Amino acid sequence: MYAIIETSGRQYRVEEGATLYTLRQNGYDEGDEITFDRVLLVRDDEGARIGTPYLDGARVMGRVEQHFRDKKELIVKFRPRKSYDRVRGHRQWLTKVTIQKIDY
Repeated sequence: MYAIIETSGRQYRVEEGATLYTLRQNGYDEGDEITFDRVLLVRDDEGARIGTPYLDGARVMGRVEQHFRDKKELIVKFRPRKSYDRVRGHRQWLTKVTIQKIDY
């Protein structure tokens, strides 16, 4: 059984017991329970149920394991022959969530 959920403007395929890395989920501390209610699709042995756009009554529950920062991405800008170059770095905040249950 798996589900497709939407959070932070992105869609993720999740299964029970799987680990999900999303953009930082503000308002939750490590160890808190989190519920995703924007479920787009649920697939099990009986078939797939697709929402328009979301399934009513469907939800995915998980536990927030940790908040952390991803590896550094470098942004490089330069102009050839003009002696211009800039290097900047960016580290995105992420949240690690362990999926516990898919309800439908």
